[in-house]
Formats: sequence, C-alpha cells, structure tokens
Amino acid sequence: MAVGKASVCQNCGFKKNPPGSARCASCGTKLEDIDKTAGGSRHKNDDPDRRYQQDGFSLVWFGIAFLVQAVLTGAIVFGLPLVIAKLFFEGGNGMLVCIPVWFVGGLLVGMISPGRTFIEPVLASILVAIPATVLLVQSQTVHTLPTFLYLILAAIGVLFTLVGSYLGERIQLGPAPKPSDS
Repeated sequence: MAVGKASVCQNCGFKKNPPGSARCASCGTKLEDIDKTAGGSRHKNDDPDRRYQQDGFSLVWFGIAFLVQAVLTGAIVFGLPLVIAKLFFEGGNGMLVCIPVWFVGGLLVGMISPGRTFIEPVLASILVAIPATVLLVQSQTVHTLPTFLYLILAAIGVLFTLVGSYLGERIQLGPAPKPSDS
C-alpha cells in the first residue's frame, strides 16, 4: 500500500499536514480546495478577498465559544461582585460590563481557533446574552433602565463580539501577504 505525500498548505506554508487531511493543522485552511484549484498550484496571494472570510460553521468551535463566553460572563459580571463587595454590577452597569467581556471572549476565540471563525462567537454571545440580560433586568434596583435599552446594549455587546473575533483572527493570521510583482 502506497503512503501518501504530506500536503503543503498554500495559505501558510505548513509542510507536515498528514496525507488525506481535510484542513491544515496550522491555520485550518481547507486543503482539498487548494489541491483542486489549478492542479494544486494556487498561490496564497491569488484571492486576497477570501483571506478573511469564514470557511464554514464549526459546531465544536461554537461549543468552545459558548463555554468561553458563559464562563467569562458568569465569572466577571456575576461572580466577581460576590468576591469583591465594592463591585456591584446590577442592571445597566452589568450590561455595560458585559460589552467588553463579550469583546474579549470573541477576541480569545478568534485567536485560538484554527481557520476563520467569526460566526461561532457571535452566536455564542447571543445565547449567553439572553439569560444575562434577563438576570440583569431582574436584578435592577437603583440603576434602572427601560427593557429596550437592555436589548440595545445586548445587541451592542454582540456586535463587539464580532469585532473581537475578527481582530482575533487578524492577529492569528498575521499581516496580509504582499502582492507579488509578477
């Protein structure tokens, strides 16, 4: 039985991908798509517009993103005030703290996920924002806001998650390749 040759990723140049692997072990780019285009001779600079587009939806990274967002939100917004009595993130103040927490969660997932994952952290933050917003609306005593403002702040937090995950992917992928002079 013939052993296949290791695939070289045309996106990042990683040379030790196992034969027959679907994605690059380093950057997560789909290897079969690269091998099929132009007989495997596609250069990473050929399609710069696709460099930062999501490849597909990963249920595993959605679960990881949900776990990261839920733990960060629970620990900082709801757990930290239990440990430090001076902090009191009730109502609107809690929602204002959720926005940077979800940004950081998106940034972390974007930095550690292989390939390009923008949608997973956003959907995870939506699922975390629903119970967090309900709990913060119910916990308001002094710092009260109308319910629609909580929804607007939650939407802003979800948008900041998208920005954070995009920045995390940009950090992970590094600078854009320089155009070739050919």
